[in-house]
Amino acid sequence: MILLYDHPLSGNCYKIRLLFALLGIPYESEQIAVTGDRDHDRGEAFRAKTAIGKIPSLRLDDGRYLSESGAILWYFAEGTPFLPEDRYERAQVVQWMSFEQNNHEPNLAAARQQLAIDPELHPGEEQIEGWRSAGTRALDVMERHLSKHEFFVGDICSIADIALYPHTQMADQGPFDLGPLLATQAWLERLRALPGFVAMGS
Repeated sequence: MILLYDHPLSGNCYKIRLLFALLGIPYESEQIAVTGDRDHDRGEAFRAKTAIGKIPSLRLDDGRYLSESGAILWYFAEGTPFLPEDRYERAQVVQWMSFEQNNHEPNLAAARQQLAIDPELHPGEEQIEGWRSAGTRALDVMERHLSKHEFFVGDICSIADIALYPHTQMADQGPFDLGPLLATQAWLERLRALPGFVAMGS
């Protein structure tokens, strides 16, 4: 069976759990620390198995390992409705997943990690303001797109939506205010209504 190296507080790990739930894919989970003993949990044995030494990582049924949330999402979405067949739409999936990794996650997730999960890191006010400014711009990009589209690519949910969902729905822990972003709030509700959806803490 698939073994997912996981943590319940990790938004990147939740992306994988969410896709597995939507596709009905069974798996086992092994928890890896995101604070405290993370260096112990991510020692040589873990790095030898996962190469990159990060979570989420997983062991496939055939014993091979795969890391990075985007790569894992793509691997399991292939041949499902969550990855379009159209060439242009597939490129758009890459576009939005790249946006998530370069503009969205580094700001929303970093603010949440250091302010809500690991506050003893004590980031400076300048760093916090940088996250909030850049994160707000990323959320504004999403809001403009979602004001014209129900999902990020095509007419149904794709792994682009799944990639962007976790850190957006936890944005208030940044804290970022989603109150004025009505199109984004409606999009969050559409994802929560998907058959098989599981919340992050499930």
